[in-house]
Amino acid sequence: MRTLRHRSRSALIVALALVASTAFADNKKGGKPPAGGTKPAGGAGGGGKGSGAGGGDSGEIEMDSDAGKGSGSAKPAGGGSGSAVDSGEIQMDDEQNKPGDLSADLAADQANVVVKTGEVKKTPISWKDIVVVVRKPFLKARRTELNPMVGTTMNDNMIRHETLGGEFAYYLTDVLAIGVEGQYYVHTFAEPYDLVARQARRLPTVNQYNWSTALDFHYVPVYGKFAVLDHRLITWEVYFTAGVGVGQSEVVPRDKAFPGFTNLLIEPNLGANMRFFLAKWLTVNLGIRDYLFIDKYEPTNRSATMNATAADAQAHADSAFVNNIMFQIGLSFWLPTSFDYTTFR
Repeated sequence: MRTLRHRSRSALIVALALVASTAFADNKKGGKPPAGGTKPAGGAGGGGKGSGAGGGDSGEIEMDSDAGKGSGSAKPAGGGSGSAVDSGEIQMDDEQNKPGDLSADLAADQANVVVKTGEVKKTPISWKDIVVVVRKPFLKARRTELNPMVGTTMNDNMIRHETLGGEFAYYLTDVLAIGVEGQYYVHTFAEPYDLVARQARRLPTVNQYNWSTALDFHYVPVYGKFAVLDHRLITWEVYFTAGVGVGQSEVVPRDKAFPGFTNLLIEPNLGANMRFFLAKWLTVNLGIRDYLFIDKYEPTNRSATMNATAADAQAHADSAFVNNIMFQIGLSFWLPTSFDYTTFR
Protein backbone atom coordinates (compact mmCIF):
# COMPACT_ATOMS: atom_id res chain seq x y z
CA MET A 1 0.00 0.00 0.00
CA ARG A 2 2.81 2.36 0.80
CA THR A 3 4.41 1.61 -2.52
CA LEU A 4 1.12 2.45 -4.32
CA ARG A 5 0.68 5.68 -2.47
CA HIS A 6 4.23 6.63 -3.18
CA ARG A 7 3.78 5.93 -6.88
CA SER A 8 0.44 7.82 -6.95
CA ARG A 9 2.13 10.87 -5.40
CA SER A 10 4.92 10.64 -7.94
CA ALA A 11 2.46 10.44 -10.83
CA LEU A 12 0.48 13.42 -9.48
CA ILE A 13 3.64 15.54 -9.19
CA VAL A 14 4.66 14.66 -12.76
CA ALA A 15 1.14 15.52 -14.02
CA LEU A 16 1.18 18.90 -12.24
CA ALA A 17 4.63 19.66 -13.63
CA LEU A 18 3.41 18.87 -17.19
CA VAL A 19 0.34 21.09 -16.74
CA ALA A 20 2.46 23.99 -15.41
CA SER A 21 4.95 23.71 -18.25
CA THR A 22 2.13 23.67 -20.83
CA ALA A 23 0.51 26.81 -19.36
CA PHE A 24 3.84 28.65 -19.29
CA ALA A 25 4.45 27.80 -22.97
CA ASP A 26 0.99 29.07 -23.93
CA ASN A 27 1.58 32.39 -22.16
CA LYS A 28 4.83 32.98 -24.05
CA LYS A 29 3.13 32.35 -27.39
CA GLY A 30 0.37 34.88 -26.64
CA GLY A 31 -2.24 32.28 -25.87
CA LYS A 32 -4.68 32.41 -22.99
CA PRO A 33 -3.94 30.17 -20.00
CA PRO A 34 -6.55 27.59 -19.38
CA ALA A 35 -9.25 28.73 -17.00
CA GLY A 36 -10.29 25.90 -14.75
CA GLY A 37 -8.50 23.19 -16.70
CA THR A 38 -7.58 22.24 -20.23
CA LYS A 39 -9.79 23.18 -23.21
CA PRO A 40 -11.88 20.27 -24.32
CA ALA A 41 -11.47 19.07 -27.84
CA GLY A 42 -14.05 20.19 -30.41
CA GLY A 43 -14.64 23.54 -28.63
CA ALA A 44 -17.12 22.08 -26.09
CA GLY A 45 -16.56 22.33 -22.39
CA GLY A 46 -16.32 24.81 -19.62
CA GLY A 47 -12.89 26.28 -20.56
CA GLY A 48 -14.09 27.96 -23.79
CA LYS A 49 -14.12 31.69 -24.73
CA GLY A 50 -16.68 33.87 -23.08
CA SER A 51 -18.55 33.29 -19.88
CA GLY A 52 -19.14 29.57 -20.17
CA ALA A 53 -19.71 27.39 -17.18
CA GLY A 54 -16.64 26.54 -15.21
CA GLY A 55 -14.54 29.16 -17.10
CA GLY A 56 -12.32 31.48 -15.06
CA ASP A 57 -11.06 34.98 -15.97
CA SER A 58 -7.27 35.35 -15.96
CA GLY A 59 -7.43 39.25 -15.82
CA GLU A 60 -5.48 39.67 -19.04
CA ILE A 61 -6.74 41.37 -22.29
CA GLU A 62 -6.19 39.40 -25.43
CA MET A 63 -5.92 41.87 -28.44
CA ASP A 64 -6.46 39.08 -30.98
CA SER A 65 -8.97 37.14 -28.97
CA ASP A 66 -12.63 37.14 -29.81
CA ALA A 67 -13.43 36.86 -26.12
CA GLY A 68 -12.12 40.39 -25.49
CA LYS A 69 -14.36 41.78 -28.19
CA GLY A 70 -17.60 40.85 -26.56
CA SER A 71 -19.23 41.24 -23.24
CA GLY A 72 -19.31 37.61 -22.25
CA SER A 73 -21.10 36.08 -25.25
CA ALA A 74 -19.24 33.26 -26.95
CA LYS A 75 -18.51 33.40 -30.67
CA PRO A 76 -19.88 30.29 -32.31
CA ALA A 77 -17.29 28.11 -33.95
CA GLY A 78 -17.54 27.17 -37.61
CA GLY A 79 -19.70 30.21 -38.55
CA GLY A 80 -22.58 29.08 -36.34
CA SER A 81 -25.35 31.34 -35.18
CA GLY A 82 -24.51 33.82 -32.45
CA SER A 83 -24.22 37.54 -31.87
CA ALA A 84 -20.79 38.96 -32.67
CA VAL A 85 -19.92 42.18 -30.81
CA ASP A 86 -17.72 44.94 -32.33
CA SER A 87 -14.64 45.69 -30.26
CA GLY A 88 -14.31 49.34 -31.53
CA GLU A 89 -10.83 48.68 -32.92
CA ILE A 90 -9.68 49.98 -36.33
CA GLN A 91 -8.79 47.23 -38.72
CA MET A 92 -6.15 48.56 -41.13
CA ASP A 93 -6.84 45.79 -43.62
CA ASP A 94 -10.49 46.89 -44.16
CA GLU A 95 -11.26 48.55 -47.52
CA GLN A 96 -13.05 51.51 -45.94
CA ASN A 97 -10.10 52.32 -43.69
CA LYS A 98 -7.40 52.29 -46.35
CA PRO A 99 -5.79 55.72 -47.15
CA GLY A 100 -7.23 57.46 -50.25
CA ASP A 101 -5.50 58.11 -53.57
CA LEU A 102 -5.28 61.88 -54.32
CA SER A 103 -4.78 61.52 -58.07
CA ALA A 104 -7.70 59.13 -58.30
CA ASP A 105 -9.93 61.53 -56.36
CA LEU A 106 -8.99 64.45 -58.63
CA ALA A 107 -9.61 62.36 -61.71
CA ALA A 108 -13.02 61.41 -60.37
CA ASP A 109 -13.88 65.09 -59.72
CA GLN A 110 -12.85 66.08 -63.22
CA ALA A 111 -14.92 63.27 -64.65
CA ASN A 112 -17.98 64.72 -62.92
CA VAL A 113 -17.50 68.19 -64.50
CA VAL A 114 -20.02 68.89 -67.22
CA VAL A 115 -18.28 69.99 -70.41
CA LYS A 116 -20.27 71.61 -73.19
CA THR A 117 -19.90 69.58 -76.29
CA GLY A 118 -20.16 70.81 -79.82
CA GLU A 119 -18.16 72.56 -82.45
CA VAL A 120 -15.53 74.96 -81.07
CA LYS A 121 -15.19 78.17 -83.03
CA LYS A 122 -11.62 79.37 -83.26
CA THR A 123 -11.00 83.10 -83.59
CA PRO A 124 -7.78 84.00 -85.38
CA ILE A 125 -5.52 86.20 -83.26
CA SER A 126 -2.70 88.37 -84.53
CA TRP A 127 -0.47 91.12 -83.20
CA LYS A 128 -2.97 93.66 -84.52
CA ASP A 129 -5.38 92.64 -81.75
CA ILE A 130 -2.92 93.55 -78.98
CA VAL A 131 -3.84 97.05 -77.80
CA VAL A 132 -1.03 98.73 -75.86
CA VAL A 133 -1.97 102.42 -76.16
CA VAL A 134 -5.51 103.66 -76.56
CA ARG A 135 -6.18 105.22 -79.93
CA LYS A 136 -6.58 108.97 -80.23
CA PRO A 137 -10.29 109.74 -80.11
CA PHE A 138 -9.93 112.48 -82.75
CA LEU A 139 -8.04 112.55 -86.05
CA LYS A 140 -7.34 115.72 -88.02
CA ALA A 141 -5.27 114.50 -90.96
CA ARG A 142 -6.71 115.53 -94.35
CA ARG A 143 -9.57 117.36 -92.69
CA THR A 144 -10.62 121.01 -92.96
CA GLU A 145 -11.24 123.27 -89.97
CA LEU A 146 -13.70 126.17 -90.16
CA ASN A 147 -13.10 128.32 -87.09
CA PRO A 148 -15.28 131.41 -86.50
CA MET A 149 -13.79 133.35 -83.61
CA VAL A 150 -13.93 136.54 -81.56
CA GLY A 151 -11.14 138.33 -79.75
CA THR A 152 -10.23 141.28 -77.58
CA THR A 153 -7.15 143.40 -76.90
CA MET A 154 -5.23 142.61 -73.71
CA ASN A 155 -2.42 145.18 -73.41
CA ASP A 156 -3.76 148.58 -74.53
CA ASN A 157 -5.27 150.67 -71.76
CA MET A 158 -6.22 153.66 -73.94
CA ILE A 159 -8.20 152.04 -76.71
CA ARG A 160 -9.74 148.57 -76.72
CA HIS A 161 -10.36 146.50 -79.85
CA GLU A 162 -12.83 143.66 -80.25
CA THR A 163 -12.56 141.47 -83.30
CA LEU A 164 -14.92 139.30 -85.29
CA GLY A 165 -13.26 136.91 -87.68
CA GLY A 166 -12.53 133.39 -88.72
CA GLU A 167 -9.92 130.95 -89.94
CA PHE A 168 -9.85 128.31 -92.63
CA ALA A 169 -7.21 125.60 -92.04
CA TYR A 170 -6.33 122.32 -93.73
CA TYR A 171 -4.42 119.63 -91.81
CA LEU A 172 -1.75 117.97 -93.92
CA THR A 173 -1.05 115.50 -91.12
CA ASP A 174 -2.49 115.02 -87.66
CA VAL A 175 -0.05 117.59 -86.22
CA LEU A 176 0.66 120.03 -89.05
CA ALA A 177 -1.75 122.44 -90.76
CA ILE A 178 -1.78 125.50 -92.97
CA GLY A 179 -4.50 128.11 -92.76
CA VAL A 180 -5.74 131.58 -93.66
CA GLU A 181 -7.36 133.97 -91.18
CA GLY A 182 -9.16 137.30 -91.39
CA GLN A 183 -10.43 139.72 -88.71
CA TYR A 184 -12.51 142.87 -88.59
CA TYR A 185 -11.86 145.28 -85.68
CA VAL A 186 -14.24 147.43 -83.66
CA HIS A 187 -12.71 149.91 -81.18
CA THR A 188 -13.87 151.66 -78.02
CA PHE A 189 -12.01 154.20 -75.90
CA ALA A 190 -11.07 153.09 -72.41
CA GLU A 191 -11.48 155.20 -69.27
CA PRO A 192 -7.79 156.33 -69.10
CA TYR A 193 -8.22 158.01 -72.47
CA ASP A 194 -10.68 160.55 -71.00
CA LEU A 195 -8.81 160.86 -67.68
CA VAL A 196 -5.56 161.87 -69.39
CA ALA A 197 -7.41 164.44 -71.51
CA ARG A 198 -9.06 166.03 -68.52
CA GLN A 199 -6.10 165.99 -66.15
CA ALA A 200 -3.27 166.83 -68.58
CA ARG A 201 -5.48 168.90 -70.90
CA ARG A 202 -4.15 167.13 -73.97
CA LEU A 203 -5.43 164.18 -75.92
CA PRO A 204 -3.37 160.97 -76.17
CA THR A 205 -2.06 159.84 -79.54
CA VAL A 206 -3.76 156.58 -80.52
CA ASN A 207 -4.46 154.54 -83.63
CA GLN A 208 -7.41 152.30 -84.35
CA TYR A 209 -7.16 149.01 -86.25
CA ASN A 210 -9.57 148.31 -89.07
CA TRP A 211 -8.80 144.82 -90.39
CA SER A 212 -6.07 142.18 -90.70
CA THR A 213 -5.40 138.95 -92.54
CA ALA A 214 -2.63 136.38 -92.30
CA LEU A 215 -1.25 133.09 -93.56
CA ASP A 216 -0.73 130.78 -90.57
CA PHE A 217 0.99 127.48 -89.82
CA HIS A 218 -0.14 125.29 -86.92
CA TYR A 219 1.84 122.62 -85.10
CA VAL A 220 0.37 120.27 -82.47
CA PRO A 221 3.05 118.86 -80.11
CA VAL A 222 0.91 117.90 -77.10
CA TYR A 223 -2.44 116.23 -76.54
CA GLY A 224 -4.08 114.59 -73.55
CA LYS A 225 -7.35 114.00 -71.72
CA PHE A 226 -9.02 114.70 -68.40
CA ALA A 227 -12.14 113.43 -66.62
CA VAL A 228 -15.13 115.62 -65.81
CA LEU A 229 -16.55 114.55 -62.41
CA ASP A 230 -15.24 111.01 -63.07
CA HIS A 231 -18.01 110.62 -65.63
CA ARG A 232 -16.75 111.72 -69.04
CA LEU A 233 -13.34 112.01 -70.65
CA ILE A 234 -12.57 115.13 -72.65
CA THR A 235 -9.61 115.19 -75.01
CA TRP A 236 -7.56 118.34 -75.41
CA GLU A 237 -4.46 119.43 -77.24
CA VAL A 238 -2.04 122.34 -77.34
CA TYR A 239 -0.93 123.81 -80.64
CA PHE A 240 1.33 126.68 -81.61
CA THR A 241 0.74 129.14 -84.41
CA ALA A 242 3.15 131.23 -86.46
CA GLY A 243 2.29 133.31 -89.48
CA VAL A 244 2.66 136.51 -91.38
CA GLY A 245 0.04 138.87 -92.71
CA VAL A 246 -1.03 142.42 -93.40
CA GLY A 247 -3.35 144.83 -91.63
CA GLN A 248 -4.55 148.40 -91.59
CA SER A 249 -4.38 150.98 -88.84
CA GLU A 250 -5.90 154.46 -88.85
CA VAL A 251 -4.80 157.57 -86.99
CA VAL A 252 -7.35 159.04 -84.59
CA PRO A 253 -6.75 162.84 -84.88
CA ARG A 254 -6.48 164.73 -81.65
CA ASP A 255 -8.17 167.66 -83.33
CA LYS A 256 -11.19 166.74 -85.41
CA ALA A 257 -10.41 169.65 -87.74
CA PHE A 258 -7.47 167.74 -89.18
CA PRO A 259 -7.88 164.63 -91.32
CA GLY A 260 -6.49 161.28 -90.30
CA PHE A 261 -4.53 158.82 -92.39
CA THR A 262 -4.18 155.06 -92.66
CA ASN A 263 -1.16 152.78 -92.53
CA LEU A 264 -0.61 149.41 -94.18
CA LEU A 265 1.07 147.12 -91.68
CA ILE A 266 3.18 143.99 -92.11
CA GLU A 267 2.10 141.79 -89.21
CA PRO A 268 3.96 138.63 -88.20
CA ASN A 269 2.16 136.76 -85.45
CA LEU A 270 2.93 134.11 -82.83
CA GLY A 271 0.41 132.29 -80.68
CA ALA A 272 -0.32 129.44 -78.31
CA ASN A 273 -3.72 127.78 -78.30
CA MET A 274 -5.65 125.00 -76.62
CA ARG A 275 -8.37 122.92 -78.23
CA PHE A 276 -11.08 120.81 -76.52
CA PHE A 277 -12.86 118.06 -78.46
CA LEU A 278 -16.60 117.88 -77.88
CA ALA A 279 -17.53 115.63 -80.81
CA LYS A 280 -15.97 114.14 -83.94
CA TRP A 281 -16.84 117.32 -85.82
CA LEU A 282 -16.86 120.02 -83.11
CA THR A 283 -14.13 121.62 -80.96
CA VAL A 284 -13.72 124.69 -78.75
CA ASN A 285 -10.54 126.74 -79.17
CA LEU A 286 -8.88 129.16 -76.74
CA GLY A 287 -5.71 131.04 -77.49
CA ILE A 288 -3.46 134.07 -77.14
CA ARG A 289 -2.03 135.68 -80.26
CA ASP A 290 0.63 138.38 -80.47
CA TYR A 291 0.55 140.50 -83.64
CA LEU A 292 3.83 142.38 -84.11
CA PHE A 293 4.18 145.43 -86.39
CA ILE A 294 5.61 148.96 -86.71
CA ASP A 295 2.86 151.58 -86.69
CA LYS A 296 2.88 155.31 -87.54
CA TYR A 297 1.21 157.85 -85.27
CA GLU A 298 0.08 161.44 -85.75
CA PRO A 299 2.95 163.94 -85.23
CA THR A 300 2.78 165.90 -82.01
CA ASN A 301 3.52 169.27 -83.65
CA ARG A 302 0.58 169.23 -86.02
CA SER A 303 -1.06 172.64 -86.53
CA ALA A 304 -2.80 174.76 -89.13
CA THR A 305 0.54 175.80 -90.59
CA MET A 306 2.42 172.50 -90.13
CA ASN A 307 1.45 169.00 -91.20
CA ALA A 308 -2.10 170.09 -91.77
CA THR A 309 -2.77 167.68 -94.61
CA ALA A 310 -2.93 163.92 -94.27
CA ALA A 311 0.06 163.43 -96.61
CA ASP A 312 2.25 165.84 -94.68
CA ALA A 313 1.24 164.33 -91.36
CA GLN A 314 1.98 160.80 -92.62
CA ALA A 315 5.36 161.88 -93.98
CA HIS A 316 6.35 163.30 -90.60
CA ALA A 317 4.63 160.65 -88.49
CA ASP A 318 6.20 159.14 -85.40
CA SER A 319 6.91 155.39 -85.64
CA ALA A 320 6.67 152.85 -82.82
CA PHE A 321 6.91 149.09 -82.45
CA VAL A 322 3.64 147.53 -81.26
CA ASN A 323 2.78 144.20 -79.65
CA ASN A 324 -0.94 143.82 -80.12
CA ILE A 325 -1.70 140.87 -77.82
CA MET A 326 -5.19 139.45 -78.18
CA PHE A 327 -7.21 136.76 -76.49
CA GLN A 328 -9.25 134.68 -78.94
CA ILE A 329 -11.99 132.11 -78.54
CA GLY A 330 -13.58 130.14 -81.33
CA LEU A 331 -15.80 127.21 -82.23
CA SER A 332 -14.39 124.92 -84.92
CA PHE A 333 -16.38 122.76 -87.33
CA TRP A 334 -14.52 119.90 -89.02
CA LEU A 335 -15.11 118.55 -92.51
CA PRO A 336 -15.65 115.75 -93.19
CA THR A 337 -17.60 115.28 -89.98
CA SER A 338 -16.19 111.78 -89.30
CA PHE A 339 -12.93 109.93 -89.81
CA ASP A 340 -11.61 106.39 -90.24
CA TYR A 341 -8.43 104.81 -88.93
CA THR A 342 -6.13 103.51 -91.65
CA THR A 343 -3.23 102.42 -89.44
CA PHE A 344 -2.86 99.50 -87.05
CA ARG A 345 -3.59 99.92 -83.40
